[in-house]
Amino acid sequence: MATGKGPISQFITSHYKHFNAAALVDAAQGYEAHLTSGGKMMITLAGAMSTAELGRSLAEMIRQGKVDIISCTGANLEEDLMNLVAHSHYERVPHYRDLTPADERALLDRGLNRVTDTCIPEEEAFRKLQHHIHKVWSQAEAAGNRFFPHEYMYQMIRLPEFAAEYDPNVDPKNSWMLAAAERNLPIVVPGWEDSTMGNIFASYVIKGELQASTMKSGIEYMAWLADWYTQNSRNPSNPNAPSVGFFQIGGGIAGDFPICVVPMLYQDMEMEDIPFWGYFCQISDSTTSYGSYSGAVPNEKITWGKLDADTPKFIVESDATIVAPLMFAWILGW
Repeated sequence: MATGKGPISQFITSHYKHFNAAALVDAAQGYEAHLTSGGKMMITLAGAMSTAELGRSLAEMIRQGKVDIISCTGANLEEDLMNLVAHSHYERVPHYRDLTPADERALLDRGLNRVTDTCIPEEEAFRKLQHHIHKVWSQAEAAGNRFFPHEYMYQMIRLPEFAAEYDPNVDPKNSWMLAAAERNLPIVVPGWEDSTMGNIFASYVIKGELQASTMKSGIEYMAWLADWYTQNSRNPSNPNAPSVGFFQIGGGIAGDFPICVVPMLYQDMEMEDIPFWGYFCQISDSTTSYGSYSGAVPNEKITWGKLDADTPKFIVESDATIVAPLMFAWILGW
């Protein structure tokens, strides 16, 4: 049995014995061992994990110090906060596969943007965030300041008037962005432009109301991440630093952008003593033979200088909305 762990962990121990179930256990134990040895961990979020309410477990991972840095898409950055302020106005469509094009158009006409079985309300979610974040962007530009996308979000979260917007049916403890803001957790948001707030910011630039330079860029994110990794990973100039692990939920830019900081430092910056990532796990259902990054097995990353031959490597080929909360439950001892 899982000594000292709660009923969810004990159930996992008793029943998850083979195949992807066993891989889940192995990966969770590897994550736990990495932290126990003093290691740090990056979590990357792709897909619609915030709308899937991963914050119900991820927020506690952040509060307990089991996450040291996050890389996520712009959609995940904003959709956790959209849920926080507008959850009561969301609509679930369990039979979404049966929707006709006319049904989909009817949802659009009602201001409902569908993500699989969940519809996000435009007015109550998107526009409510827009009202507050535009104020933060404008104030920064007026003062001659520039920040990263997540830093603007943190500033908005700390506004008293934003706190007044919380949906009464949502427990703020389930918001991973609130938990991250409380810790001032480092976040990297590659390709932020590909998000609702990114599109809205671009519209203000096109209309001449904001300058594009008010938002720090993806290149600046990579330069910042290179500095963070150098300071936080064990190398001859920093011998007492921990190993940094990489826990990838899904694929895409949220994972590929940050994992590339290691080969960039090693090959392009010629920092030959920079260490590889010290732990790697990916949750993905992408097929390897399709040639996608999301479907690439961990060993392929060795050839790109991201992982070493002896890096603990795990892949759980399953639905991240099922696997990630279970792994977090194990790590949290639930």
